[in-house]
Amino acid sequence: MSLDRLHEIVSRLRAPDGCPWDREQTHASLRAGLIEECYEVVDAINRSDDSNLREELGDLLLHVVFHAQLAEERGVFAFDAVAAGICEKLVRRHPHVFGDDVAADTEEVLQRWEHIKRQEKGEGASIMDGRDSAQPALMQAQNVQKKAARVGFDWKQADEVFSKLEEEIAELRAAIAQGHPEAVEDEMGDLLFTVVNLSRKLNVDAEMALSASTAKFIRRFQWIEDSLAADGRVVENTSLDELEIRWNQAKMQLHQ
Repeated sequence: MSLDRLHEIVSRLRAPDGCPWDREQTHASLRAGLIEECYEVVDAINRSDDSNLREELGDLLLHVVFHAQLAEERGVFAFDAVAAGICEKLVRRHPHVFGDDVAADTEEVLQRWEHIKRQEKGEGASIMDGRDSAQPALMQAQNVQKKAARVGFDWKQADEVFSKLEEEIAELRAAIAQGHPEAVEDEMGDLLFTVVNLSRKLNVDAEMALSASTAKFIRRFQWIEDSLAADGRVVENTSLDELEIRWNQAKMQLHQ
């Protein structure tokens, strides 16, 4: 079985006569690489590149097996326990599939998932309990809002969020006018949080939307650089008015 072979290879790499680099690794030293691999998987999905997706999923799986190997060496758990744990959780949190319960739609499934999750954590557990602190801020905000929405604490319609957005903009303007840096930062955070809320109500993933817009900005800016370079010029020595003209040209040329 390929998974068993992968486990054997990682174990061999970590052996006393294995690879020096692999032997030096710890859970902490592998954190950045794990995050990078997750983003590379997402990038392959965004590009609909199935061949690259297969490769990147393999790289991500390597990290899972490697972390399990490190834990096994410390005597805390092994890969089999990781697999068994997620199997048990999936069955436990899908009683409408593996039991007699019935779930009418996705929303009911998510509400039930949250309810079961809280039961597992015991009495007094908060809906907001969870380890989201390592996530990017937009993703964390969106996940926190989803948790609240699953128990009914949510705007009924997107139009209501627009009103809140206008309120937050007014509060930010007021903070700027008062000249209080801390208040400006606080109000900016509230504004961004509300924008994420609006994205969620419109069924738009805020993290993915911002990532796509950033990539679009880069493509347009690089087009401007290339167009100026063709004339023997650089961005630094170009007026803002001309940059704006070329920006609009980039939009037309790139069709986005």
